[in-house]
Amino acid sequence: MNSRDNNEANASNSRSQHASDRLFRRDELVAKHQVSRIDSSIIAAFEAIDRPALRAYRLERLRAQLRLHDYAGMLLADPINIRYATDTNSLGVWVMHAPSRYVFVGTDGPVILFDFTTSRHNSEGIESIDEIRPTIAWNYFLAGPRVQEKAGEWARCIADVVRQHGSGNRRLAVDKCDPWGAEMLRAEGISLHDAQPLTEMARLIKGPQEIAQHRVSMAVCDLGVSRMREALRPGITENQLWSVLQDTNTAHGGEWSEARLLSSGPRTNPWFRDVSNRVINAGDIVGFDTDMVGPGGYLSDISRSFICPGENPSSEQRTLFGHARDQIAHNCALLKPGVTFREFAGKCWDVPEKYVHNRYMMMVHGCGLVDEYPSVAYAVDFDEWGYDGTFEENMVVSVESFIGEKGGQEGVKLEEQVLITADGPVPLSSCPLLGDLLI
Repeated sequence: MNSRDNNEANASNSRSQHASDRLFRRDELVAKHQVSRIDSSIIAAFEAIDRPALRAYRLERLRAQLRLHDYAGMLLADPINIRYATDTNSLGVWVMHAPSRYVFVGTDGPVILFDFTTSRHNSEGIESIDEIRPTIAWNYFLAGPRVQEKAGEWARCIADVVRQHGSGNRRLAVDKCDPWGAEMLRAEGISLHDAQPLTEMARLIKGPQEIAQHRVSMAVCDLGVSRMREALRPGITENQLWSVLQDTNTAHGGEWSEARLLSSGPRTNPWFRDVSNRVINAGDIVGFDTDMVGPGGYLSDISRSFICPGENPSSEQRTLFGHARDQIAHNCALLKPGVTFREFAGKCWDVPEKYVHNRYMMMVHGCGLVDEYPSVAYAVDFDEWGYDGTFEENMVVSVESFIGEKGGQEGVKLEEQVLITADGPVPLSSCPLLGDLLI
């Protein structure tokens, strides 16, 4: 064997040895891990939803807004708006920070989805999409130093679509567009207008299939929350407890949580702390906000607070829970079609003075694919950032409460998601606000 053959043999042996060093873990953390169990009734309920009817309802809601404002169409790049318009969700979270898919919705013309050629199969076969064309990506990750060139190519393409399908109307609603792209569209003779108010108004009133979607998503959420309560014990970390909800959601076809809000003990006050590796102790308050985007992309947004087993709740903890419960109950009872946001704010539960500083940022917000319009301010905040509007039948909203004294040791977070009906609010969650905690 010559030296070259020896070198090649040694290299081959080295590669084999290196490959043999790369082994999957086989310790008890692997061997004893269990796959999440699935509630087959939730899967069946999701599969029973009439998706063509859902898509037709949502598309007509968008087109009604376009007709109202006399636009030729809308160009949507926000993945949530694309989801609402097309019922597609290719590449999930990635396109939220690297916008490269977009859709044109003609007022009286076609729905044209611009997608990657390598993933367009994810959007094929949907009856409400008339055409799928290759995307022209002009973010720096994909276009690099050719951004200006690609943005110009993109602008010419969009302008041609508007000219072809706008019947002489050059008014285009756009939700997200970097400045240089907007400049190039205007140079092509396109008049640009904000699409976000249109999409928010379209998404405001839920159709029958959307309500069914909300119920499916909330069924997953309730299962996850119940599992979290069962798993809660002294010695578990916040991250371990939070993972129970994420595992349940993913196993049932859910997608993500908008935030990672779970805290325990002294980390519960003030609110808005991300989950951590803190070890939960007996008697700690543990509060969390699900912010869960479940199967089909619909938001289940409830908050619950538990007492970690092992110690009885203190009188102060009982007081916090009681106030939070009262705020939710009082404000939910005000939700009826025809009530204005300002009227609601004027009649809302009066937060005791010592809890005002750490109050939640708003009292009520809309829910759909994610948090949506409206956001209803407290009466004391109304002049600074509030706005008026009217609650309507078939809106889905979440009612918020956080009770924690400035400088206090702990706080309680509660939130209830409800469907507004002609007869008032109907909670979508079956999880009790306080569990078996007696106040």
